Amino acid sequence: MDNICPVRRTIDFLTSLIGPKGLPDPKGQRISEQILVLAEEIAEGTAGNDHLPAIEALVKTYNDAGNPDQTREAGIIIQGFVADYREEFINHIQTRNCPTHDCGKLAPSPCQMACPAGIDIPTYLALIAQGKDAEAIEVIRRDNPLPWVCGLICTRPCEMMCVRARIDKAISIKFLKAFAAERAMSERAYTNPVPKPANGKKVCVVGAGPGGLSCAYYLALMGYGVRIIEALPVSGGMLMVGIPRYRLPREVIDREVAMIEALGVEIQYNTRFGKDVTKEELDREGFEAYFIAIGAHKAWTLGIEGEKDFPKVIEAVRFLRDVALGDHHCPGKNVVVVGGGNVAIDAARTSLRLGAEHVTIAYRRTRDQMPADVEEVEQAEEEGVEFSFLTIPAAVTGEGQDIHALSCIKAELKAKKGSDRLAPVPIEGQEFEIRADVVISAIGQYVDNKGMEAFTGINWSRRGTIDVNHASMETAQPGIFAAGDAVSGPATVIEAIGGGKRAADAIDRYLRGIPQPRAPRTPVRHKTEPVIEMTASRKMTIKPPEMPMLNIYRRRTTFQQVELGYEEADVRQEAARCLRCDICRRCGKCVDICRDKMGINALKLGYLDFDQSGPTDFRVTAENCITCGACAANCENNALKIDEKDGQRRLLLCGTILNSQAIQYCESCGAKLGSVEYTRFVARKTRNLTPAADTRLLCNNCLRRKSAVSKATNSVALPTV
Repeated sequence: MDNICPVRRTIDFLTSLIGPKGLPDPKGQRISEQILVLAEEIAEGTAGNDHLPAIEALVKTYNDAGNPDQTREAGIIIQGFVADYREEFINHIQTRNCPTHDCGKLAPSPCQMACPAGIDIPTYLALIAQGKDAEAIEVIRRDNPLPWVCGLICTRPCEMMCVRARIDKAISIKFLKAFAAERAMSERAYTNPVPKPANGKKVCVVGAGPGGLSCAYYLALMGYGVRIIEALPVSGGMLMVGIPRYRLPREVIDREVAMIEALGVEIQYNTRFGKDVTKEELDREGFEAYFIAIGAHKAWTLGIEGEKDFPKVIEAVRFLRDVALGDHHCPGKNVVVVGGGNVAIDAARTSLRLGAEHVTIAYRRTRDQMPADVEEVEQAEEEGVEFSFLTIPAAVTGEGQDIHALSCIKAELKAKKGSDRLAPVPIEGQEFEIRADVVISAIGQYVDNKGMEAFTGINWSRRGTIDVNHASMETAQPGIFAAGDAVSGPATVIEAIGGGKRAADAIDRYLRGIPQPRAPRTPVRHKTEPVIEMTASRKMTIKPPEMPMLNIYRRRTTFQQVELGYEEADVRQEAARCLRCDICRRCGKCVDICRDKMGINALKLGYLDFDQSGPTDFRVTAENCITCGACAANCENNALKIDEKDGQRRLLLCGTILNSQAIQYCESCGAKLGSVEYTRFVARKTRNLTPAADTRLLCNNCLRRKSAVSKATNSVALPTV
């Protein structure tokens, strides 16, 4: 025990006090939970100077009158830990270093680190590969309450960091999540966790978008009463009124929102904060904290001549909102959409579905600089949307109320002082027109802060967003928190979800008087699922599935979902392509040992090198590997293992069988030996040191006995003649 970090010992002891086998009284367990959160943050290096005093204050409450003896004794033990090892606790806080390395949690996999919500991706992929869809959804919803939504429209930063892409192609993480959510929901296995008992405290959330819904979900699980104030008649925010139904069916949003409402979250629709309901009224009702998630629903204008002269110059966000709320009138025959993001693509594809004959997207830069998802651009082109690149809008022209064209200037990209990014510059004399009777502006949005006047203590940035402490999403006004597009500006759904989750944790700490973390918590693995065993050949040759699509004719005329989803067999196979980076940390020590120490060089694992990935082929290992086990013995994470099965000695990397060789046995005593290749390797290394005493295959013990007998025989004196 002396070599174990005292902070880690404290965490282990606190963990033992929680749950059915822990302390007998709820109060003692609650105190233990609060101290455990603080101790874990000290171990993770995210604690501040207030953490240790907060622990010491909480420890004293173990000794309150009426507490059971067992609870009092637990307090004495923890007090001893803190008092005896105070310097170690302070060292963890100030230097964020653990001398014993006990507190260094394994870094999450690259995909999990890239996820703004910190979802334990390798674990849920392993569960999906095993057909455990409901369990996979349970894992996802620990960090993201909207897995089905994100499975259809997430921008998937996780896939951008997927290590499998260094070998062939990234795992289709996004669509696997959608499959598991739909399957679990269909089988009535998509269930909510059991919330903690109501604590009598109330929190108001302003905005029912992904950030607000996420914050409400986690607060409800903690036992808080939550009311969401929503100006729209529907939940989802931009999920509902900004993303077209061919990408995200309304039923998906409705079902996942219903799961959140089932926890007791109240959503008050058609209610504008600051107008229909005021902060003073909510304060009188007993709301003690507020979370602002109002999104960014105001659109920037083009700032060109004629823009305000024609009613058919419309904002993309307003156009998409009207369509989502039931206005399915065709905007016009010839539609020009200005912009290059996903909103511009959505407006163009929606116009086609409403009956527009020609739809053109005018973008001031080149195709490869479009911020829109590549798949969205490709699907738009398939449906007939045209693109005009390096096009700068100059004026909207027409007569009376009718637009005739969008006047444009051809651009070229040139270097701009102080920026690495080339800027579009108009080319003199290169004016042209794009025929149009409707112009839709999709060049960005900003935060509409009307109604926020009651929050007098919050600070607004020059970009019109709310300033927060990003570790806690806390504003400058105590008790007021914010996240989502209101903080970041127009961003992604998964970023809003991650912010909502962090804010819920911070609100809970605020209302319980626990200090806030100094830095955002590092995502942690909740558990490690067993690996899936398969041959190296199989692991290397599994092909990623192609997404089946709705036929092009229906895509142009209906709002049916375009991406139809994978078949079940494809889903299980695709999930099994995962390299399990939650287990293998890609340190490369195995390659060094095999190549430099053993001189064998059997491992062709070029993907381990992040900066300069080389060729990878798991199948090559069997050609040279002698199953000596040196690589496995030196693997700190047990990613590489040597085992024996059916008379074979096998080398496995996260379940992938890299090599399998027959086990040999001593011909004298029957003891188990290494493989043929390993025996030959040892024989080559020792042939100059130990002369062969027997031509049979013998173990070391038998060889020593043979050698001893031989030496004894040779030492007997011969009789003289």
